[in-house]
Amino acid sequence: MASGQMEGEAFVTASREYAELEPVAKAASNVRRLRAEVETLDRMAKDPGADAELRDMAVEELQDVAHEMAQAEQALAIKLLPRDAADDRPAMLEIRAGTGGDEAALFAGDLLRMYERYAAMQGWKVEMISANSADQGGFKEVVAAVKGTGVFAKLKFESGVHRVQRVPVTESGGRIHTSAATVAVLPEAEEVDVEIKDQDLRIDVYRASGAGGQHVNTTDSAVRITHIPSGLVVIQQDEKSQHKNKARALQVLRTRLFEAERHRIQSEEATARKSMVGSGDRSERIRTYNFPQGRVTDHRINLTLHKLPEILEGSLQELLGALIAEDQAERMAGLNEG
Repeated sequence: MASGQMEGEAFVTASREYAELEPVAKAASNVRRLRAEVETLDRMAKDPGADAELRDMAVEELQDVAHEMAQAEQALAIKLLPRDAADDRPAMLEIRAGTGGDEAALFAGDLLRMYERYAAMQGWKVEMISANSADQGGFKEVVAAVKGTGVFAKLKFESGVHRVQRVPVTESGGRIHTSAATVAVLPEAEEVDVEIKDQDLRIDVYRASGAGGQHVNTTDSAVRITHIPSGLVVIQQDEKSQHKNKARALQVLRTRLFEAERHRIQSEEATARKSMVGSGDRSERIRTYNFPQGRVTDHRINLTLHKLPEILEGSLQELLGALIAEDQAERMAGLNEG
């Protein structure tokens, strides 16, 4: 490896470490400043030789600063919580229609648009990996890569079953139907994370099939990759180039293998304590979108917001902020118990 490249990688590593440590250092400095202020005010309040009015002012200000210090100490404790090493990574977003037929596929499309709009607000880039469109609109299955800073940290609590309650456009009687879609958010793996040996892969090339009209390939460029040790199968046929399809299929395979290993390690670590918010169980019903009442309910934290249209337009900040805060509280409680 050339020295210039090594220096560049060292600079990137140092920059990343600085970015992680700087908020902690600022929070610690704030706590030190407030503690010193509390000590000074406490001495003034207890000084028998001080002016009575000055002592009263010190007592009054001491209450405010002590409250501010408690908040600053809590903020520092949160910043010192063990971080998920994958938080800063881009993520693979997978949405699959569940129960509900055409309506479930339409809802899967609604969820994709919701995440695309939220990503745009965050300055992230969404790149479609593969999509299996449904006849009446929406998707049976769609996979997208979300690129940007801190993607996984903000989206990781979206994994699970999302349920929708509304009157389908095809329903003439006006009855409310319940449909569902499953969301999986996986931290995107880098090549150094997962070693995939050529002898562990079976690669089949064939002609793409299915709906799509002019977009369906007429050459043998669709790729099916089977990872023999794990049994994982990835199919990619959206690109016209066999080379691009193979590269994207390997990207998806690498991410799924990385997530499987993360899940194994986390399962071992979670024997002592299971986080309510961060379980990431894809079979768990996590949220309901109720159209007649215009509400969204997150069942993990019992939070209901009557802001359905805004949330579907990508305004997820309040929901995600509450989930992150709950996760931090759970982890703080776990540390205190330990």
